[in-house]
Amino acid sequence: MTDHAPAAAPSDNLAAAFQIEGWPVRGRLVRLGSTIDAILSAHAYPEPVAALLGEACALAALIGSALKFEGRLIVQAQGDGPVRYVVADYDTQGHLRGYCRFDEAEVAAASQGFSRPGAKTLLGEGVFVMTLDRGPDFERTQGITPIEGESLSLAAEHYFQQSEQIPTRVRLAVGSVTSDAGTAWRAGGALIQLIAGDDARGSTEEAWDRSRALFQTLADDELIDPTVSPETLLFRLFHEDGVRLEDARALEAVCRCSKDRIGAVLASFGPEERADMVEPDGKIRVTCEYCATVYELEPEEIVAG
Repeated sequence: MTDHAPAAAPSDNLAAAFQIEGWPVRGRLVRLGSTIDAILSAHAYPEPVAALLGEACALAALIGSALKFEGRLIVQAQGDGPVRYVVADYDTQGHLRGYCRFDEAEVAAASQGFSRPGAKTLLGEGVFVMTLDRGPDFERTQGITPIEGESLSLAAEHYFQQSEQIPTRVRLAVGSVTSDAGTAWRAGGALIQLIAGDDARGSTEEAWDRSRALFQTLADDELIDPTVSPETLLFRLFHEDGVRLEDARALEAVCRCSKDRIGAVLASFGPEERADMVEPDGKIRVTCEYCATVYELEPEEIVAG
């Protein structure tokens, strides 16, 4: 019998919990390298739009990786601004995908300033939505809050305060990093939440104030720097008290589209509508909004249900 060493925990493209020794605070950390680059590079997104989608993906992985059941977490925001819609879809296998729908001219007009336009500027008046999908045997559950601030992190904080009454702080960062291999997108996120006091624990407010103050020192470049390991990042923040990373899991860019799924959607249209979709060479082509894969189908392949 051959002994197999346990697989090493991932150091990038990962979501993990962390615990500060003796503190009534729980946290999570997400680091995205090639995974977020694959999602953002699938489309020619303007830089601010790519950054917004990167935030949504990091946030979906940050919150979704804490789920205790098999299923999906969908993070989305929609409004009347230059970006009509942004969505990130995380499933509990660690698969991540996302896309944005936007008006290119309006995004360009909103990007004339010196700083990158953020969530509120890009989305305008609208809503932030988190949806839990536990599969066909359960009803979806959904929480909705207004879009506030120039980062989706603020919308997430308001969601937790409003829906679950859990004091929460979230940091999200997205940027491009240049190395010998070229320039690629990276994203990162971190979250801390207060564990409520009880008779045994007593008041937790002082510990929460201290952890928030330390958490606030976390810089965007630290979250996305590929040379800073997750352990090093947490040590910089909480080294005086001791902190440990737990339950690290890999994250991967995986789309759920397939030729069969596309065919099922097309089959829901009437014969005349499908006839209008046929291109001059006799094929029907459909591009996945998420991963930009182009599917070619022969009209006779599509069988109405």
